[in-house]
Amino acid sequence: MGFERIYGNSLDAVSDRDFAVEFLAAGSLIMVHLSRLSEEMILWASEEFRFIRLKDNCSTGSSIMPQKKNPDVPELVRGKTGRVFGHLQAMLVILKGLPLAYNKDLQEDKEGLFDTVQTVSGCLEAMTILLSEGIEFQPQRLAEAVASDFSNATDVADYLASKGVPFREAYNLVGKVVRTSLAQNKLLKDLSLDEWQSLHPKFESDIYEAITPQQVVARRNSYGGTGFEQVRAAIARAKAQLAE
Repeated sequence: MGFERIYGNSLDAVSDRDFAVEFLAAGSLIMVHLSRLSEEMILWASEEFRFIRLKDNCSTGSSIMPQKKNPDVPELVRGKTGRVFGHLQAMLVILKGLPLAYNKDLQEDKEGLFDTVQTVSGCLEAMTILLSEGIEFQPQRLAEAVASDFSNATDVADYLASKGVPFREAYNLVGKVVRTSLAQNKLLKDLSLDEWQSLHPKFESDIYEAITPQQVVARRNSYGGTGFEQVRAAIARAKAQLAE
């Protein structure tokens, strides 16, 4: 039948279900990640975020609101995650009080195991379709979202540090910069060069380039970082691993 070996102990052969528990645990972990990704997709597609637009092949209309698109795939995947978790928990509960060796309780291992295979496989296929052809990113909205807060404040501290200012001093100064900006109802990009230099003489005109969203992301270039170059490298590694 193609097995690598036989069991070394007959009692273990009829009572062991570790392989089932391990598979169900692996399936549950897969579903954890699919569910978290689904939650991102649901949030990003919401009116509050509008980072992505769902295509018709991965969404349905509301029965009441004609303008609404329901994120069917991520919501169903998120919901089915609990189903797989339940199968793992059920298997553990079945096993926890069984004496050696075989007991009829073990007939209950089949249904949850087979359903997990079907559920995880279906969810992986559905999410693959969603990510490859079911969504459209909205670049303009994404740009707006990162241009209206102080998420680039850390980069101001890094900028000063690159000019020779001790980071602790730069860190404290950035807090002052943010407080000044809030008091004036301004973002960092709105401060004039005179205002920057009144806070510290090391600020020069290149501060504006340093705090643009594109440059902020690009600077995250350490290994495993979220910068463009590192993300491209991570994608290439993942594709190579899958190809193997």
